[in-house]
Amino acid sequence: MGNEKDFVKEITNIEEDFARWYTDIVIKAELADYTDVKGFISIRPYGYAIWENIQNYMDKKFKEHGVKNLSMPVLIPENLLNKEKEHVEGFAPEVAWVTIGGGEELEERLCVRPTSETIFSTMYAKWLSSWRDLPYKYNQWCNVLRWEKETRPFLRSREFLWQEGHTIHETAEEAQKYTLEMLDVYADVIENLLAIPVLKGRKTPTEQFAGAEATYTVETLMHDGRALQAGTSHYFGQNFSKPFNIKFQNREGKEEYAYQTSWGSSTRLIGAVIMAHGDNRGLKLPPRIAPIQAVIVPVAMHKEGVKEKAEELYKRLSAKYRIELDTREQYSPGYKFNDWEMRGVPVRIEIGPRDIEAGKCVIVRRDTAEKIEVNLGELEVKLNEILELIQQNMYDICKKRVEEKTTIAKNMEEFTKNIDENQGYIKTMWCGDAKCEEKIHELTGAKSRCIPFKQEHISDTCVCCGKPADKMVMWGRQY
Repeated sequence: MGNEKDFVKEITNIEEDFARWYTDIVIKAELADYTDVKGFISIRPYGYAIWENIQNYMDKKFKEHGVKNLSMPVLIPENLLNKEKEHVEGFAPEVAWVTIGGGEELEERLCVRPTSETIFSTMYAKWLSSWRDLPYKYNQWCNVLRWEKETRPFLRSREFLWQEGHTIHETAEEAQKYTLEMLDVYADVIENLLAIPVLKGRKTPTEQFAGAEATYTVETLMHDGRALQAGTSHYFGQNFSKPFNIKFQNREGKEEYAYQTSWGSSTRLIGAVIMAHGDNRGLKLPPRIAPIQAVIVPVAMHKEGVKEKAEELYKRLSAKYRIELDTREQYSPGYKFNDWEMRGVPVRIEIGPRDIEAGKCVIVRRDTAEKIEVNLGELEVKLNEILELIQQNMYDICKKRVEEKTTIAKNMEEFTKNIDENQGYIKTMWCGDAKCEEKIHELTGAKSRCIPFKQEHISDTCVCCGKPADKMVMWGRQY
């Protein structure tokens, strides 16, 4: 028991210092580590395996929507970035520039891509000729670079991995419809894979993507009541197709500008998983994305037949599940239990001499710490049932948190009280004036998360200025 207590002490208490707790898990669960390049992290194999599971699921969903993957250059000429005024102004503070190549000064500065709308637009203009070519539905899995002032692993690092989808369409209606379709893909990934409920809606004009006509978002709520934007989908209309000359011959034989979308999500989803599900014992992973779904820990491994039986179970289960067998001799079973719990493995399978004699093993759930005796002959079926129960329970816990941390405010006094006493989402009415948004942020640190698709009528007046209001907005402090 001493080992267990000593081990758990290595993680900062989640209620005392949430930021430190988060960093402890990232480092101690070996998800990522800091590098010698300030603001840049190294994603370690365990963290990358989580990203691969997200990537594989998401990529399959994209392909179901007709998306094809391709690759675009990492460097973008300055003249391209300057073509869409609003876009360049939005990204200018975060751009890193390359000015020397091969020892010689470049004729034109090249930016390291913060996003790829401009390079996609250039190529679309080159490739497109007729309405018969449309739609183009392309995506790339890549890294991007944004020179963030404050960084935190996965949540906000200067370089991060992501996917960026870029499509062009024949009509505005088709492009708008597709923008919302891809938002639904993100909602599916986050809810069904990551076991985190989402809030879907449209960003206010102040918060929308630079150069977009409309930005839609899936928002998530973390353990501490702060919101995390988990994915966005943008409708551009012809804002890029006109400056970049993306034209096609329409069905009437006339030249027309294409209608465009883009949508993206990134490795910050790993940060969402940590902060939505983790606890004082460490990481807690939903079974569907866990790199290791179950670990077999033999007890009294020195006794005859124990290690062999564990190896037999490993061979049986590894055909269907992502399984690890822990036969490390230098550590006690207690240390191993804590180690795997800290790494968030959903299920631990314990087997010792008495279990073998009885034809059973013990399954321990990471989410509830419940111990379940299972007959060895039923192990495959029972393990599947338990993993599904864990996935659902983790979602339900997050959903309950969202409900408990969502409050209503009809004036600024209520707003301030709610955000300080029960940090989370706050529903209010809003007049539509950006000055009210700015004032709310100044007074409370909260920003508009979105105008939810599911609207409610809370009152007739704006929470901030008291003028007539017909939009319900969800607010919250953010990561």
